[in-house]
Amino acid sequence: MDETPAGVREDAAARVAGRSEQRRRQIALLAEPGGIVRADEPVRVATRIDRLSHHYRDIHPIDPASLAAADPAAVTAAVAVLERIIQTNDLLPVGYLEGGAAAARAVGRVVVRDAHGRLAGYGTGSLVCPELLLTNHHVLGDAGMAGRSSVEFDYQDGIDGTPLPLRTFFLDPGRFFFADRELDFALVAVKDATGELARFGFNRLVAPEGKAIVGDFVTIIQHPGGEKKQVALRENRIVDILESFLHYQTDTEPGSSGSPVFNDQWEIVALHHAAVPAPEHDALGGVINEGVRISRLLGALRRQSFPPEQRALLDRLFAERTTLLSAVTVPTAVPASTVEPASLGTPASADGLSTWPAEPVAGRWADGQVPLTLTLTAPVTLHLAGPVTAAGPAAAAGPAAAGPAAVVAGPATATAAAAAAPEAIQIDPDYAGRRGYDPDFLPGGHRVALPTLHPDLLPLAALNPHAGDGQAYVLNYHHFSVVMNRQRRLAFFTAVNIDGPTSLRIRRDPDRWIFDPRLPDSQQTGEDVYRDNPLDRGHLVRRLDPAWGASLAVAKSGNDDTFHFTNCTPQHKDFNQNQTTWAGLEDYILDNADTRDLKVTVFTGPVLAADDDPYRGVQLPRQYWKVVVMVKHDDELSATGYLLSQDHLIDGLEAAPAEFSYGAYKTYQVPIRRIEDLTRLSFGTLADADPLARMEVATTAREITHLHQLTL
Repeated sequence: MDETPAGVREDAAARVAGRSEQRRRQIALLAEPGGIVRADEPVRVATRIDRLSHHYRDIHPIDPASLAAADPAAVTAAVAVLERIIQTNDLLPVGYLEGGAAAARAVGRVVVRDAHGRLAGYGTGSLVCPELLLTNHHVLGDAGMAGRSSVEFDYQDGIDGTPLPLRTFFLDPGRFFFADRELDFALVAVKDATGELARFGFNRLVAPEGKAIVGDFVTIIQHPGGEKKQVALRENRIVDILESFLHYQTDTEPGSSGSPVFNDQWEIVALHHAAVPAPEHDALGGVINEGVRISRLLGALRRQSFPPEQRALLDRLFAERTTLLSAVTVPTAVPASTVEPASLGTPASADGLSTWPAEPVAGRWADGQVPLTLTLTAPVTLHLAGPVTAAGPAAAAGPAAAGPAAVVAGPATATAAAAAAPEAIQIDPDYAGRRGYDPDFLPGGHRVALPTLHPDLLPLAALNPHAGDGQAYVLNYHHFSVVMNRQRRLAFFTAVNIDGPTSLRIRRDPDRWIFDPRLPDSQQTGEDVYRDNPLDRGHLVRRLDPAWGASLAVAKSGNDDTFHFTNCTPQHKDFNQNQTTWAGLEDYILDNADTRDLKVTVFTGPVLAADDDPYRGVQLPRQYWKVVVMVKHDDELSATGYLLSQDHLIDGLEAAPAEFSYGAYKTYQVPIRRIEDLTRLSFGTLADADPLARMEVATTAREITHLHQLTL
């Protein structure tokens, strides 16, 4: 509304007054060299650096226990990161402006009307998913008011100074409305009768912590006093962080209520709702602004029960890779042999979500130790069976009922905020945000491009109408890509990057396979093929291969993306029973190969033979291939090929077994050129990096009865 209600202002003023001394100390620290590392809690600083590593490739996480213990190396590294990224007041990359332009499109002026339809005031709101608008509770306090109100986009001047055409959308509280008085936020559906709403995009709400610390600069996009859209650029600084609120300096006016507060990476860190006098801070203009923390806002939403129709709409808000309320990554060096998952216990989930993954952390460092990534729900007690090599013995802080979980490393204690464990499979609806397979993923400058289709196969490739500037037939997912044969309704091939140091074991929840909406269902093999028979829905990209990243939420997005039917092929139920062959192949390579940084690229697919057996409108592949590419410690590229087949099919495809009368599957290591001949794909120069091709005696196929037989 035009003016923040007195009650909201009074509550904010009380919080500001109660933190005066702490805020003064923090502001003084920010003025000192390297003070930005000491102005906030070590865990929050480490988590912020971890979050920044998602945006900047040359940034690496820092152990919060080392920061808490004031380890000189950790402090120096943290100062270098934060002063370079956060305290560069004058110079920013051009991408900052491009990100700001995109973020601003989704911000609109909320026009509030009373029961008589008269103008009651203005606020600011932002689309936070394709159909939901976020603003303050004191802007839209109830569904009735929301139903009379609207949001206007492009209420601003263009580059030439002339007003842009105004776009008005009415709100639809009957479809969705929720408001929380304590956290002062309202979430409401927007009517889109014309289909124009999508052109404004949305500012996704990111749940994990690490988006802001004391000292971060913020930018506010707003309609001050109901006027045209304006921006308070990043010369505004966070000066205090409370449990549910942020305090910051910025230029806002009445009518700015409901404005999104962005960090420099254009992530919304808070929802602005009040400005209160703070005379003791003349340098800040005598005013402290307050915003609601996004992680707390999302947590409140998760704890609510909604009817199925509204829950389905709300799920789109949480469908991004960040499906946790908060996550703290604590890379603590622990010998792999001492990690005992059974001792981790089963933490309770306060919001009814599933809890600790049933499988242990699988990532490991090159020295054989694992980066222990902890996503904590409060309360939880952690026990480690063995010493923490970097910071002394590990212990759990207090009984589980005592409060928020704490990780104790040596003399320092790092307290993590409450976090929810992963939910069941959730598919990110924003397919444009998936980067897919990275050809420059491997270290040492070794570029490994996607396989190319023979010209005769190109007309059979399914086309992605949303490919943009990318290849029209490539479907990108989180950490992997797929190229589909629309005629066979199966993949020509899949391509995945596997990052050993940050890979995680995600518990397998009940499968939920979906069609990829970018392709017609008729070009994908769906559920009908698998019903009432011995066929399994076989992953081509293994479920855990793309499950990596700087947090459990990021890893889970890759895990969940593998449940698209485009990544599925009909496989006999006995396909993966023999752990010494196909199923254990990649695990063995990751565990035993002398690879640099434990980074691996894997291509996989079925051999789509003309005489494959037809079944329910789909020809069932009888052979599968895999090409594994890595960089060894001598910086030499290594590429190895494998074929899964019945023994009487390895030298040709003449035999056609009757329906489901499959013999024993066997795994063979074969030259990559053999796979090229079978699939009519080209792997470029990878055949030159094949150890079988370099052997003096040409090898056409080598049966693998034990994984030690592999030539890597």
